[in-house]
Amino acid sequence: MKILVCISSVPDTTSKINFTADKSAFDKNGIQWVINPLDEFALTKAIKLQESQGATVTVINVGDATTEPVVRKALAIGANDAIRVNLEPKDSFSTAKEIAAVAQNGGYDLILCGKESIDYNGGSVPGMLAQLLNQPFVNASVGLDVNGSEATAVREIEGGKETISVKLPAVIAGQKGLVDEKDLIIPNMRGIMSARTKSLQVVEPTSSEVKVQGVSYDSVPPRAAVKMVSPDNLDELVRLLHEEAKVI
Repeated sequence: MKILVCISSVPDTTSKINFTADKSAFDKNGIQWVINPLDEFALTKAIKLQESQGATVTVINVGDATTEPVVRKALAIGANDAIRVNLEPKDSFSTAKEIAAVAQNGGYDLILCGKESIDYNGGSVPGMLAQLLNQPFVNASVGLDVNGSEATAVREIEGGKETISVKLPAVIAGQKGLVDEKDLIIPNMRGIMSARTKSLQVVEPTSSEVKVQGVSYDSVPPRAAVKMVSPDNLDELVRLLHEEAKVI
């Protein structure tokens, strides 16, 4: 079985987010980059299938050369090889289109990815990818079993869980719960050293077409100062809630 795992390079959740002076772009200075956490759940699931079913795991990333340390970390975690599409992703469509172009010629039985990246939270790439490949798609999966040419996925729905069976090849987008957090793999020295010798193929993009373009960015407004109101002064509390907070 051949598995393709899509990974994004995203800012560490502890990074301070800033924008350029004209607010036209994200300021990358001083940012620590990591594997998108939801993609890491998908990668760990792929490694488990590698161990239990002898699957071959390939990771793919759409990004420029600055994303290679993150790709190498995925190799250190246990992926067999990697592909980097040499394109800075501009929108979900261009990202999905480039992954689909690689997947169409790769003969992959299963494509795994996180349901969204934690930077822009678009959540569009997995569904677009499945549509471009004309493959079954299960989103927000919290469980996955593969048996021969069929996959059984579990996803959370309002009030319960839904179990879906799909024929392979298929695209599965996972989230927290696809594997236990305690099972997430921290690369050891052996894995880090072996990652240096594993294949990392760089391919050029098929096009530069984009459907969406960011116009400007704004930071979240800082929280206003807290106003303390005496418990005996209910009239003042009501006035503040009505005139300033505007919640009543």
